Amino acid sequence: MNIIKNIVNNRRLVLSLSVNDFKTKYSGSQFGIIWAFVQPVVTIFIYIFVFQVISKANPIASGFPFVLWLIAGMIPWFFFSESVVNGTTALIEYSYLVKKVVFNIQILPVVRVLSAIFVHAFFVLFTIVIFIVSGYMPTVYYLQIIYYMFCCIALTSALSYITAAIMPFFRDFLQLVNIFLMLGMWACPVMWDYQTLIPLKYQWIIRINPVFYIIQGYRDSFLDGVWFWQKPADLVCFWLVTILILIVGCRMFSKLSVHFADVL
Repeated sequence: MNIIKNIVNNRRLVLSLSVNDFKTKYSGSQFGIIWAFVQPVVTIFIYIFVFQVISKANPIASGFPFVLWLIAGMIPWFFFSESVVNGTTALIEYSYLVKKVVFNIQILPVVRVLSAIFVHAFFVLFTIVIFIVSGYMPTVYYLQIIYYMFCCIALTSALSYITAAIMPFFRDFLQLVNIFLMLGMWACPVMWDYQTLIPLKYQWIIRINPVFYIIQGYRDSFLDGVWFWQKPADLVCFWLVTILILIVGCRMFSKLSVHFADVL
């Protein structure tokens, strides 16, 4: 596919623009990029306070504290949701580049997705600190978080080529994306344990969701100690769905790209 080839050929430009996108996102505020970390940190501490201090939530079925299980799933969800929103608004945010004939606009959704990785890397480290404080020392399984980060980048990039292509023609589309993300947090699931609430014969419905694969992968890394190759069916399903979304997204983006400059 031409889009993937263009990304590989322009990888240095993609990385450079991603860093610049992250730096300039909060350049107009007094505290700068600090705001990128404040909201997720506050959200995590609110959940810790509510579930551990107030409600004293019981451990999940696997025996781990509910709060740690929740945080391990929320960190990749923050990354996924921010990446999707960033990718969706890529053409809008860089409309001045879209109107330049010489600029390769096919790299813009990936640029916006990668700009979210800096905050995510911080929160992975933040999560590790919370686990250490809670008495859970790092293990070799933490290394595969890099693999699941790559999975999230691949999935959100594929989705972003679809959402970014729609956005210039329907500016309210971002509001729909935010609604779907709000619902998706519960459907993936992030906040509840599917093993205790869904009968075994219906759990395959949850497992074919590619976002679930990523969230569960982080929990396998932080808590359960399971390598990604130990679940070959889930691995194959994830990459088949992601590749299918990418093919649809690339074709859709390429077909509509000739009209972007006219509507922006």
